[in-house]
Amino acid sequence: MLKELNQVIDYIEDRLTDDLSLEGISEYAGVSDYHFRKIFFYISGLTLSEYIKNRKLSEANKDLLNGKKVTDVAFKYGYQSMDGFTRAFKKWSGFLPSDVIKTGVNKSSPKLSFVITVKGGTAMEFRIEEKPAFHLVGVSKRVSMQFEGVNNEIVKLAESITREQKEEMHSLQNIEPYEIVNASYNADSNFLKEEGDLTHLIGVLTTKNEISDLLEKVRVESYTWAIFPNKGPFPSTLQETMAKTYSEWLPSSDYEVINAPAFSFTKMDDHKKDYAYSEVWIPVRKK
Repeated sequence: MLKELNQVIDYIEDRLTDDLSLEGISEYAGVSDYHFRKIFFYISGLTLSEYIKNRKLSEANKDLLNGKKVTDVAFKYGYQSMDGFTRAFKKWSGFLPSDVIKTGVNKSSPKLSFVITVKGGTAMEFRIEEKPAFHLVGVSKRVSMQFEGVNNEIVKLAESITREQKEEMHSLQNIEPYEIVNASYNADSNFLKEEGDLTHLIGVLTTKNEISDLLEKVRVESYTWAIFPNKGPFPSTLQETMAKTYSEWLPSSDYEVINAPAFSFTKMDDHKKDYAYSEVWIPVRKK
């Protein structure tokens, strides 16, 4: 995985003046768009779009230092107007493009290089399971893509579930894990933004085919699953597990993530405030 990530960095570097798309980058990486953005974010601490923007502006800064006109530099790196380039450059650097030409002031965002770093030597608990095809059934909604913090749109979705929907989900549930799960899939692509949408489903796993119009149904084929249990303060422990899965386990494992819905579930502890047991389920295959 680290080799592939560094190849993607080189791919981006060679195309900083092109019309890069997230879909094109993830296709080159051989990973689904949404999963690749998560892997990149958890390893680098930057969104993919933020990294590309920073690299473009860093190279633009070099061009300005070399005496190129602001207008030429703006169009070279894909900005359609001088105002747009000036705003982006000032937000990134803290000074105007004209200041670079006048005073030689500069800022840089270096090219990334990924290496394995062992953090604390703590073993990560996981298990691998084969699972037959099943359906995710529940309530779903297009929500804003968000890799950190509480997504209020998902909170509202959970609050909207009716008693009838809950009863039907309970009656359909017939395959492990026998829990209410949160699944995400069908992320937007073709643009360099993290503000895109994805479909989030709150529901259960079932092998049954007949459901009412009250629920959505998404088929998931037979896959291998990497499962990461965790227990501790919620939601920080779950978020830390998700980050370590993508930033530490995947790059150093013999598995790669595939383009299928990933999901998780959480069971709150009745005796400890804000404490929970959770599991993260990610579809994978052997490299």
